[in-house]
Amino acid sequence: MTAADNISIQNILPEGGASATRQELIEGLRASQKRISPKYFYDRYGSKLFEQITQLDEYYPTRAEKAILNGLISQIGIDFANVDIIELGSGDASKISILLSQIPEDILSTISYYPVDISSSAIAESVEEISSNYTLTGIRGTVANFLNDFSYLPENHRKVICFFGSTIGNLSSDQVDTFMKSVGDIMQEGDILLLGTDLVKDTSIIEAAYNDQDGVTAEFNKNILRVVNGHLNSNFAPSDFEHKAGYNDAAQRIEMHLVAKTEMEINLSLDQQTIHIAKGETIHTESSHKFTQEQLSALGKSGDLTMQKIHSDENQYFCIAQYTK
Repeated sequence: MTAADNISIQNILPEGGASATRQELIEGLRASQKRISPKYFYDRYGSKLFEQITQLDEYYPTRAEKAILNGLISQIGIDFANVDIIELGSGDASKISILLSQIPEDILSTISYYPVDISSSAIAESVEEISSNYTLTGIRGTVANFLNDFSYLPENHRKVICFFGSTIGNLSSDQVDTFMKSVGDIMQEGDILLLGTDLVKDTSIIEAAYNDQDGVTAEFNKNILRVVNGHLNSNFAPSDFEHKAGYNDAAQRIEMHLVAKTEMEINLSLDQQTIHIAKGETIHTESSHKFTQEQLSALGKSGDLTMQKIHSDENQYFCIAQYTK
């Protein structure tokens, strides 16, 4: 196949990003419950580790979601001719490729693809991959915070918005409401949102997915400290922490933490500050909420969206919820 003729990449992340990042990290590390946003997992090494995680026997979400995506086009129930496909948090383009491969070439040539990710390298790589394998009307990559700013997206055109990977589960309830409202604001009647979400299930299955026997998830969790060191010029030693992941049944979520093995003072060379961490104190690195079908139906209300269908794998472990305006 030939590459699309109309290819572009834009970066709309705000200037002063490095300063804002440092401020966000320091505020999180000084909070009563220390925290680091999960978006800092994904440097180059972290992305490779996560790719390994998706191949583990214990880690079902990626495997289940890709199984759902196979054959999904025929189940969505819309005409894809002249549609804009927008993928938020596009990552490595492996999931959108499963969808695109199901669309006939004569329809593909009428489609424009808009990958959006906070990682410029991820956008560059996905644009290259998709343009090399599919003939589309256009590919317009955007480096942006894809959770709350959609000003750069096409408005007066039919849209299929894809938000895969259960990233919605990493957000707080307020962030979910804001996200769904923002998405709803750019959708018109007949537009579709495809939302990948992890489902509530047996606790042992969920906890095993975040505590693999090979220790890859533990290494992935600890690597976030190396990323923080790069931003703050700090001296975190990942070996000084233990990985901890457990299911909070009341909140219906996995919570990942790093537990300090010893008392320590962390130096922030850029700001000549220190952060005290007590032995046994934890840094919260991720929450991953799990949903029931009833909760997914309620999610759409924030964006004035109606849930049309639930597409699930054979084990009912994961689903792609389909919403329309």
